[in-house]
Amino acid sequence: MVRAMPGKIFNIILLTAFTSAVYPQTGGDNVYEFLNLTPSGLISSLGGANVSLSAGNLNTAYHNPALLDKESAGCLALSYSNYLAGINYGMAIYSLSLPGAGNIAAGITYLNYGSFIESNASGVVTGTFTASEYAFNIIYSWQPDSVFSFGINFKPVLSHLEKYTSLGVAFDIGAGWRSKSRLISAGLVIRNAGFQITRYAGEPGQKLPFEIQAGATAKLAHAPLRFSLTARHLEKFDLTWDYETDTPGDSQGISGSFPDNLLRHFVAGVELIPHRNFYFSAGYNHQRRKELKTTSSASSAGLSWGFGINTTIFDLEYGRAVYHPAGSSDNISLIVRPDLLYKKLSKLN
Repeated sequence: MVRAMPGKIFNIILLTAFTSAVYPQTGGDNVYEFLNLTPSGLISSLGGANVSLSAGNLNTAYHNPALLDKESAGCLALSYSNYLAGINYGMAIYSLSLPGAGNIAAGITYLNYGSFIESNASGVVTGTFTASEYAFNIIYSWQPDSVFSFGINFKPVLSHLEKYTSLGVAFDIGAGWRSKSRLISAGLVIRNAGFQITRYAGEPGQKLPFEIQAGATAKLAHAPLRFSLTARHLEKFDLTWDYETDTPGDSQGISGSFPDNLLRHFVAGVELIPHRNFYFSAGYNHQRRKELKTTSSASSAGLSWGFGINTTIFDLEYGRAVYHPAGSSDNISLIVRPDLLYKKLSKLN
C-alpha cells in the first residue's frame, strides 16, 4: 500500500503541473513570487538555483524534493536572509527517515516585508500596517533503487498584505539520479505548479511562478572541486522583457541574441572542498546580471560566493549574492543534528 501511493500522487500533481505550463511568463505577473527565493546559504552562494547537488544536505530538498535522503534524517535546518530594502525571509525544516517507506520533512518558509506607514487619500497618516507571506512545506521522497530518487513537496501558501489575504497551494515534483561512484548527479524539477484558492480582493485569479528546472553536478575524483550547472525556465526560451511597454521582448522584436537568451537559462556554481569540514563556493547567474546591471556598469551583479563549515553536530553555511551595485543579500543557514547534540551534552554532564 505504501509503495502504490506515491505513484498516484505523482500522476495527479504532474497533471496539475502541465495545466499550469500554459502560462509562459517568468515573472512580474505571478502571485507568491517569494516561492522563488533561496533560503539556503549554500544554494545562494552557487547562483541561487541548484536541483542536482546530492550531498546529504537538508536544504537542497527545498529546491528538489528528490534530494531528500536518509543522510539528512534527524536534521533541523534554520535559514535566514537579510534581503533588500529591509525585507527578510527564512526557513525552518526538520527531516525524518521512514524505514522501508522513504523520507519525510516538514517546515515553513516565510517572507516579512516589514512595517509600512498607512495614510488616507488626503495623505493624513492613520497608522501602520504589515505584510508577510508563508509557505508550509511537506516533503516526501522515495528511492526505488540505488541511483534514482523521486520526491514531492506540498506547499500550502498564506499571503497577508495589509488587510488582504490570499490562500493558495503549490506543488514541486522532482526526480534525481546519482552515479554509483557518487561523483555525478542530476536532477529535474517541476516547481510551483498550483493555484490560488482565495484571492486578495475579488480580482481575477493569478497564476503561480511555475518553472521547470534541470541540472547536473560533477565532483572531480582526484581534485577538491565540484561543479554544478542548472538550467532554469525550460518551459520558455525567450527570457527578455521590454520594461518600457511591459511586454515580452519577442513581441516587440527586441529579443536578445540566441547566445544571450541561452545563457539566461543557466546558473553555474563551483565548490572548492579542501577538507571535508570546510568549503568555498561561488556562482554566476546570467539572467540576474542582465536584468539588474546598470547602464553605466555591470559591476558584480549576478555573482555570488560563500563558504561553509561542516562538523559532526552542525553545519554552518554562508552565502552572499550580488543583485545590483546598490544591494546584495546575505544568507546564513545552520543545520543541527539534535540527537547528536543531546548525546554530546549528556556526556559533558
